[in-house]
Amino acid sequence: MTQVAVIGVGQTKFGVFPDKGMKELFHEAFQEAMADVEKGLDPKDIQEAYIGTLGTGGAQLGNFAPLMLEQVGLEHISARRVENACASSGYGFRDAVLAIRSGACRIALAGGVEKMTDLPRERNRYWLGVSGDVEWERLAGTNFPGIYAMIARRHMHEHGTTREHLAMVAVKNHRNGALNPKAQLGFEITIEQALNAPLLAHPFGLFDSCPTSDGASVAILCRGDLARGFTDKPVYVLGSGTATDHLAVYERKDITRLLAAEKAAQQAYQEAGLGPQDVDVAEVHDCFTIAEILAYEALGFAELGKGWRLLEEGATSLEGRIPVNPSGGLKSKGHPIGATGTGQIYEVVHQLRGDAVKPERQVKGATVGIAHNVGGSGGTAAVHILRIGE
Repeated sequence: MTQVAVIGVGQTKFGVFPDKGMKELFHEAFQEAMADVEKGLDPKDIQEAYIGTLGTGGAQLGNFAPLMLEQVGLEHISARRVENACASSGYGFRDAVLAIRSGACRIALAGGVEKMTDLPRERNRYWLGVSGDVEWERLAGTNFPGIYAMIARRHMHEHGTTREHLAMVAVKNHRNGALNPKAQLGFEITIEQALNAPLLAHPFGLFDSCPTSDGASVAILCRGDLARGFTDKPVYVLGSGTATDHLAVYERKDITRLLAAEKAAQQAYQEAGLGPQDVDVAEVHDCFTIAEILAYEALGFAELGKGWRLLEEGATSLEGRIPVNPSGGLKSKGHPIGATGTGQIYEVVHQLRGDAVKPERQVKGATVGIAHNVGGSGGTAAVHILRIGE
């Protein structure tokens, strides 16, 4: 199988940017990714592009990819928009990997962008809701905080997870995000603040949810045998897995599991010839605090129903045996939907190269990393395993 490497990554700060549109955000991320290609790259050598976005607000749904690419001088190449809810650019990254493996191209771009904060809250809720089963969930009055709250309540009932465990996720990720200059909520919180925050949807308080964000991210990939011509630190894609599940939670046999993520992880591990024990650092999709605990279990870091034990042990802290979300995760770094998947790749690549922006946030000695990107409440998932070149 043709080897694939990541040779450059870029990402904007995630946050609220009333003075920047999608074009400006994508341009910023692209320019950083190009500058990150250590030995240089002619943009004209990029042959395929996959741009993830939910298209929040519907301002630019048609011909989205060429609009982004014309801002960075990449007219006339093969490009398309990828939409799979919050997993959009995770799937875009997968498409770029497959394009190179197939021999269709030598160099490809995967990225994502979202502009969410221009909309009033009511319209934002609408656009987030269309990532679930519109007919039987959103139009019946549910929203994603409510759906994930139901999942959390069931997990608590069946497996002994507590509100304190959820708060531990928030505290850990805010601690990491406070060290990340690109994080939207770059400040620390305490367990007490998390537990006593205004109620969102029981058992969630305000700090159990990720923020609404603007941002963009880009990854540049190439055929593995060409990678050393672009960088002395290529990061190879060892495994790539994607899967789907019932979109509506009422159709799932067990709402305390994200089967799409489990199956995507199994594919990625099998392809990489590795297992959970081989992973040194992980970026996971913690749109709500319970989602990180579900990720521990889906990725095999913990037994089903026992993800909370990792938090009690401190295993997923920066100093733990399997650091999770050193970027701060969606919870602290932010969640501009289309940009999240390749934003996770951005963090994993920097961690594996050993050049995280702040040394306090660097996971020491990490050689294998995993990125876990979930769409909606678990209807889609993309998992990628990466390793620094030797």
